[in-house]
Amino acid sequence: MSQVHAPNPLRDPRDRRLPRIPEPCVLVVFGATGDLARKKLIPAVYDLANRGLLPPGFVLLGFARRDWGDGDFESVAKEAARKGARTEFRDDVWQRLAEAIKFLPGSFDDDGAFDNLARMLTELDATHGTQGNAAFYLSIPPSAFPTVLQQMARTGMADNSTAGGWRRVVVEKPFGHDLESAKELNRLVDTVFTAQDVFRIDHYLGKETVQNLLALRFANTLWEPIWNAHHIDSVQITMAEDVGIESRAAFYEQTGAARDVLQNHLLQLMALTAMEEPASFDAEALRAEKIKVLGAIKPPRDMAAYTVRGQYDQGWLAGQRVKAYREEKDVAPDSKTETFAAVRLEVETRRWAGVPFYLRTGKRLPRRVTEIAVIFRKAPHLPFAKTDTEELGANQLVVRVQPDEGMTLRFGSKVPGSQMEVRDVAMDFLYGEAFTESSPEAYERLLLDVLLGDGSLFPDAREVEDSWRVIDPIEDYWRDHDDRGGRPELYRAGEWGPKGADMMLARDGRSWRRP
Repeated sequence: MSQVHAPNPLRDPRDRRLPRIPEPCVLVVFGATGDLARKKLIPAVYDLANRGLLPPGFVLLGFARRDWGDGDFESVAKEAARKGARTEFRDDVWQRLAEAIKFLPGSFDDDGAFDNLARMLTELDATHGTQGNAAFYLSIPPSAFPTVLQQMARTGMADNSTAGGWRRVVVEKPFGHDLESAKELNRLVDTVFTAQDVFRIDHYLGKETVQNLLALRFANTLWEPIWNAHHIDSVQITMAEDVGIESRAAFYEQTGAARDVLQNHLLQLMALTAMEEPASFDAEALRAEKIKVLGAIKPPRDMAAYTVRGQYDQGWLAGQRVKAYREEKDVAPDSKTETFAAVRLEVETRRWAGVPFYLRTGKRLPRRVTEIAVIFRKAPHLPFAKTDTEELGANQLVVRVQPDEGMTLRFGSKVPGSQMEVRDVAMDFLYGEAFTESSPEAYERLLLDVLLGDGSLFPDAREVEDSWRVIDPIEDYWRDHDDRGGRPELYRAGEWGPKGADMMLARDGRSWRRP
């Protein structure tokens, strides 16, 4: 594995340009044979190893209900790394990593398996020098969280003082299915781990362009004077997917688009867009500013006018005929689960008073894209003939989170020629063109932060609960609508959602931006 160099006393330890390498530790992945582990976590671990960012004394320990040994898991992990790694696969790097890959079979309700896990962690301190440090990644269904957490509490493996090092837990979304269940989950986690050792992971916060939103706002003087209701007309935040539910029917039928995406990803992006400048960029200061925004968001007063839900029907997408949601495997033929959700929210602060934030997410839309579009107010007076500005729209700043990461600034410019004609043009910034180094994957960055103990990009319990306070009334309204015979509005696969979403903005004299 990569070697840790002695610190240079002349260098500032706060200098983030220096490689940050964690202390020796074990990463325990519960559900190590599942899709998330194979497609995201294991490739991220390999990429960190390939970049020299894992410490000597690092161990990857898989836990799952498979009758496997270390060699079986190592073979599966190697194939996962080959397929999913961002960086070039190198046999020499893998061989060093493979020496520290372990596997422990067991079910979550098996006391003996967790007793074995506790003993193995102690043994790894002696054999691999892990110094009592361990991070537990719960890559498991949310219904299994209580069982696993109680097992860790029973065996004492979550206790920092007993372990002689740090013990941390990573909890995947969804964080509950409503406010009460989120509170109960937070109470349970906090009885087993200390608050600073709990990492609620939202992979969108690990994306480079999301972090660059903070740099865009707070490292430049250009935007701050106009980042307010005097100059901004509205904000649109879109997360569109061209795929259907794939193999996630059981999860999706219980969740729906609002709980799956609005409650976490989009409200987090909204908070980062609307937050005030933090006193510093440590975890506590960042969370404090996001909590102020989330606490100032109120559910729509007119639910019928400013919440929309849809469900995809048959249609054409990328030249192929695709089936309706109700025709998907394991979906109820009379399902009322939404695959599209759109809402109009406001942040009730002086900076944002009267500025609508339009959030939308959906499946089977024309293309995969996630973006934040800040729409500026139009000039109050244009000293041009009306015909000169027929193709001139509003100024826009668009932050593209995926897939073509970057930013676009749209503004008016004269068309070359003898006539005065003004139309929109775009200035583009693309990460792939501006920097020679490719951006790390979200899980790569977030796993490293977990091992370092840096919680800056992880929502805390208060953020989760405040987000549910926004979403719960919307879900309650939709459920009451179901009881009266309502159902989500259908939209064809390959369209930008149901007509009701367009009507929602039309009521305000606006329209959706087409990514």
